[in-house]
Amino acid sequence: MKRNTWQREAVREALDRTEGFISAQALHSDLHRSGSSIGLATVYRALGDLASTGEADSLQSPEGEAIYRACSTTGHHHHLICRNCGLTVEIAADEVESWAQRIAAEHGFTEAAHVVDVFGLCEACAKA
Repeated sequence: MKRNTWQREAVREALDRTEGFISAQALHSDLHRSGSSIGLATVYRALGDLASTGEADSLQSPEGEAIYRACSTTGHHHHLICRNCGLTVEIAADEVESWAQRIAAEHGFTEAAHVVDVFGLCEACAKA
């Protein structure tokens, strides 16, 4: 278990205050605006640690950038993410789980893992 440093706690608290997903650079900027002296490399490390322990969700944006948010669901799950406003809904996807395991087994793979995030427009953005 990682030691809970003031830097890690500052990143966790900033992530908790953030709506939706945010990049490490944007979170670092937010922290600096609020007076923190934390370094960018430390923010990246803390976010990686939080993601590895399940305290943060991490995914790749459509532009290829790693983005993070405080995780409200424990265990493996997926997301619906609005491309316009960033609204994120955590979803279970039993069909995806079954499909991934079946396809992996058909090809002789074991210990298969996957990431499924669906990007689209939420109802409000689609109406606008």
